Amino acid sequence: MSSIAVAGATGYIGGRLVPLLLAAGHKVTVLSRNSEKLRDVPWRNEVEVLEGDLTDPDAAKALCENSEIIYYLVHSMSSDGKASEDFGRLERQCARNLSQASRDAGVKRLIYLSGLHPQGELSRHLASRKEVGEILMSSGTPTVVLQAGLVIGSGSASFEMVRHLTDVLPMMPAPKWVLNKIQPIAVRDALHYLVQAMHLPPEINRTFDIGGPEVLTYAQMMKVYASAAGFRPPLVLALPVLTPWLAAQWVNLVTPVPRSLAIPLVESLQHDCFSHEHDIDKFIPEPEGGLTHYRRAVELALHKIEADTVETTWATAHALSAPAEPLPSDPEWAGLTVFTDERVKETSAEAGEVWKVIEGIGGENGYYSIPFAWRVRGWMDKVAGGAGLTRGRRSPTHLQLNDAVDWWRVETLEQGRLLRLRAEMLVPGRAWLEFEVTPSTHEGNESGSTYRQRAIFFPRGLSGRLYWLAVLPFHGIIFKSMANRITAAAQQG
Repeated sequence: MSSIAVAGATGYIGGRLVPLLLAAGHKVTVLSRNSEKLRDVPWRNEVEVLEGDLTDPDAAKALCENSEIIYYLVHSMSSDGKASEDFGRLERQCARNLSQASRDAGVKRLIYLSGLHPQGELSRHLASRKEVGEILMSSGTPTVVLQAGLVIGSGSASFEMVRHLTDVLPMMPAPKWVLNKIQPIAVRDALHYLVQAMHLPPEINRTFDIGGPEVLTYAQMMKVYASAAGFRPPLVLALPVLTPWLAAQWVNLVTPVPRSLAIPLVESLQHDCFSHEHDIDKFIPEPEGGLTHYRRAVELALHKIEADTVETTWATAHALSAPAEPLPSDPEWAGLTVFTDERVKETSAEAGEVWKVIEGIGGENGYYSIPFAWRVRGWMDKVAGGAGLTRGRRSPTHLQLNDAVDWWRVETLEQGRLLRLRAEMLVPGRAWLEFEVTPSTHEGNESGSTYRQRAIFFPRGLSGRLYWLAVLPFHGIIFKSMANRITAAAQQG
């Protein structure tokens, strides 16, 4: 068995690869900028966690020390603002740091998951991924770069884009790229190639195209999805007038995929994009039973969603903003301006029943108060390029630290007692929504519980203060209703 390090273990693919490596008996080390993000993943206690960032040469060195195999699954998909200007430079820096560290440590194999791309001019994101692969292959450490098509699986950004476009729109005016040829691959098949790549001979230092057994158009993918999901196939009208930028705005509004992720996804669909070679077949056999057809990949993804067994999602890996500093325990004492809306209710429901309602908040369950107002605010956030309310949840019943819940991120989770959600909506400041439940005691006997709810807002400048004043009348209705209905739902069991 091998000593394996994984950079990108908190991502969509990395979070699924690590348990497969552990099940095969390998010793696994993972690198994360914030080790607390991994607190609730099922395999946390089976791996060594290093905290750091590959932009730091020391972190790259620590990751490579005592590791025979390195999986490089880190990729920036940011497309807005300053990050858009810097992501290519940062990716080159990370790749060069890892190249140097792997060479110095005598690593036996680097494995990088990149993307299928056409010949000729590339979008800046595909060009960056291609460049990272070239840097790693020139490192002196044997490197394999797996270039995958659209990854289809429960929670993948590509699958969620297809799913929501098809679910929402019976007729879709679409850009002409919906008729381009692309080659999707089931997430299980991508993982198969990643796991087996560690066994390639040491002289192999090259790229391999990997894809599913079919080449389809995006319009065909939507129609196959509709058939598998039991919907009428959508009428797709390809229009030459929709630019990639306009198409990305459309995707941002209709699907959970935010603008920052929609832009690189749409840019990658501008040309035919399928495997140009199948050399991988000479070295790695196909999975038992063969590669997964697209319809079957859709059916498997839908089954996982229905069974509440989705392991990872794009939203968990793709935060819409840089992580905020933790909420101060006493922000006013710390000298910060803070606005709060606090509600406390005694309820006859036991603490466990109240917690079930709290842990299931958001997604399909909503927020127990004036759904129309929440939808309007969600659409406003979507139009501005934020998360909106369509991002949903990984699981409808259970939460983990760092899970996405619509436009929130699980920042603090103490099972059975405390849930704090940090806002990733676009607001002039920082915002949290906090829920707490504690058992009530009367004469020494536990009976009922106390429910506490807090909305917290740290304004940024004058605009932040004006924002709070503008929404204050609505908060008085919404948050009061939320507290009443959550406790009422708990009492009904």
